[in-house]
Amino acid sequence: MRRGIRTIAALAAPLLVSACVTTGEGLDDPLAGFQTVSARTATVAGKETVWIQSSDEARALGERVSALVRGKTVGPDLAVQVALLNNKGLQAAYAEVGMSSADVWQESLLVNPQVSVGVMGINAGRTVETAVVSNILALMTRAKRMAIADARFRQAQLKAAEATLRLAADTRRAWIEAVASWEKVAYLSRAQAAADAASALAAKLGQTGAFTKTGQAREHVFYAELAGQTAEARMQARMAKEALTRLMGLWGYDIDYQVPNALPSLPANPLARKDIEALALRNRVDLEIAKLELEALALSYGLTEATRHVSDLELMTGVEIEREEEDGKTKRNVLVNAELEFVIPIFDSGRARMRKAELAYMQAANLLAERAVNVRSEARSAYDGYRSTHDIARHYRANVIPLRTIIEEESLLTYNGMITNTFELLADARAKVNSIMLSLNAKRQFWLADVNLGTAVYGGGGSAPAGTGAETAAADDGAGGH
Repeated sequence: MRRGIRTIAALAAPLLVSACVTTGEGLDDPLAGFQTVSARTATVAGKETVWIQSSDEARALGERVSALVRGKTVGPDLAVQVALLNNKGLQAAYAEVGMSSADVWQESLLVNPQVSVGVMGINAGRTVETAVVSNILALMTRAKRMAIADARFRQAQLKAAEATLRLAADTRRAWIEAVASWEKVAYLSRAQAAADAASALAAKLGQTGAFTKTGQAREHVFYAELAGQTAEARMQARMAKEALTRLMGLWGYDIDYQVPNALPSLPANPLARKDIEALALRNRVDLEIAKLELEALALSYGLTEATRHVSDLELMTGVEIEREEEDGKTKRNVLVNAELEFVIPIFDSGRARMRKAELAYMQAANLLAERAVNVRSEARSAYDGYRSTHDIARHYRANVIPLRTIIEEESLLTYNGMITNTFELLADARAKVNSIMLSLNAKRQFWLADVNLGTAVYGGGGSAPAGTGAETAAADDGAGGH
C-alpha cells in the first residue's frame, strides 16, 4: 500500500509542480506600479508623492508634515506638497494600483489542478486511483488574460496619477480661495474703519445742521452694511481655511498654520500657448485612460471570440493501480485514464456574448472620440479664460483703481476748498470701496483660471472653473497671515 501511494505521488508531482510557476516579475512588490504614478505626477505637479506601507512610515510622515506646517505660513506649493503626502483619500486611490498589480500577478499563475485520491474495493489495498483535473481553457487563454490584466494595471496607474493631479489642483484652488478671502477681509476691515469715521462725522455735522438726516442715514447704513459684510467674511474665512485643512489632511495641533494676507501680483507677461490643443491631446491623463479602456476591451473581444463556443473545458487525467494476489503472487496493474469534459453549445452558441463584446468596444471607441473632442474644447476654453481674466484683472489694477484714487484725492481737495460738500466726498469713498472689491475678485479669478489651465492640459480637473462659484471671504486683518 505504501509503495502504491509513493507511485501515485511520483506520477502526480509533475502536474502539481507545473502550477507553481514564477510570479510576474516585480508584481509581488507592494509598491509595484507606484513608481510610474510618482514619476508622471512629479513632472506636472513638481511635488513628491508617497505610498505608505506601514505604521512606522505613517508615523515618520506625520512628524514630517507637522514640521512643515505647524506654526508656519503655508504657501501654495507647500499646501500642495502637504496634501500629496498626507491626504488619506489619495492613499486609498493608490491601493487600487496595488490591487490591479495583484490581478496581473494572479493571471501570471497557472490554475491550480484539482487532485482526487480514492480507494475502491473491499480490500483497502486492492485499488487506488487518482485524478488530476486541469482547466485547459485557462491554459489556452492565459496569454490574453495576462494582456488584459496588464492593460487594466496601466489604466489603474493612470487613474491614480489623475487622482494625484486632481488633489493638487483642488488644494491649489482652496489655497487661492482662502488667501483671497484674507485679502478681502483685510480691506473690508480698513474700509469699515473709514466708514465708522465718516458716520461719526456725519452725526456731528447733523448736530450743527450742516448735514441732512438723509445724508446722515446714508453714512450710517453704509457703515452698518460694511460691518455685516465683514462679519460674514470672517465666517466664510474660517470655512475657506477648513476646506484647505481637509485637503491637506491636517488635524489636532497641525491646524495651527497661517496663510498669507494677499494673493501674488499678476504676472507681467501671461503665457502664450498657440498649441494648447496639441499639448492637451499629448498630456491629458483621462484621454490615456480612455485609450487603455479601448485596448482592454479589444483584448477582451479577442478573448470572447476564442471562447465563444466552449465556455468550460477541463481535462482529467488519472492513474489507477490495482493489486491482485493469484497463486501466492502479487500482481499490480497500472491503468492510465484520460477524460475530457466540456459543454456542448447546443442552445447558447456564444453569439450573444460576441455581440455584447462588439457593442462594448464600439461604445468605448465612441467615448474616446468624444473625449478627444472635449479635451480640445476644454483646452481652448481654459486658455481663453486664463487670458481674459488676466486682461480684466490688469484693467482694474491699471485703470479703474488709479482713476478712483484720483477722484478720491481731488474730492478731498475740493472739499477742503469748500467747493464740494461732505456728501460728495463720502460718496466717492464708497465708490472706491466697490471698485477695489471688484479688483480683488478679478485677481482671484485669474489665479483660479491659471489652475484650470493646468488641469485642461494635464488632467485632474473636475472643479468649477473660475468665475462660476460664489465669492469667499476671510477673517481678521493683520500683516502676518491667518
